Amino acid sequence: MVPPAFFHQQMMSRAARAAFAAVLLGWAGAGTATSADPSTVEIVSKTGVHVFSVEIADTDEQRARGLMFRKELPEGQGMLFDFQHDQPVAFWMHNTYISLDMIFIRGDGRIMRIEESAKPESDRLIPSGAPVRAVLEVIAGTAHQLGIKPGDRVVGSIFGKGQ
Repeated sequence: MVPPAFFHQQMMSRAARAAFAAVLLGWAGAGTATSADPSTVEIVSKTGVHVFSVEIADTDEQRARGLMFRKELPEGQGMLFDFQHDQPVAFWMHNTYISLDMIFIRGDGRIMRIEESAKPESDRLIPSGAPVRAVLEVIAGTAHQLGIKPGDRVVGSIFGKGQ
């Protein structure tokens, strides 16, 4: 999932990544990070409007933990990582047990890119490819199944209600 180890897109040395992983493991042992109130986002695509119930991860602790250690994520649910402003980010799947689609969203609510079916427990960095405001993680296969594509519009509290 997560980006639980989301990284601000400065390339990290192997030693830096190992140190960061150690910090994440420490957080994991400290208990569950609580996300803000569940919210909803809509993705407007050529195939229709798709509504997701999302947990908002808008603190460093919440973004670092993300969906780590979870065994399931129901369809129609996800986690929205809010970075407050557009910036390059990268995620990995360290300690994430379920495969996810990562939807990278610009500040204007447009989908910049989609990483489909990210491999569970992988330490491979998954970069945004350009500055983004947020990343929506949903269960793997969702983007393909619903026909969600780059350029589609995401509507929700951080993007505005009707752009």
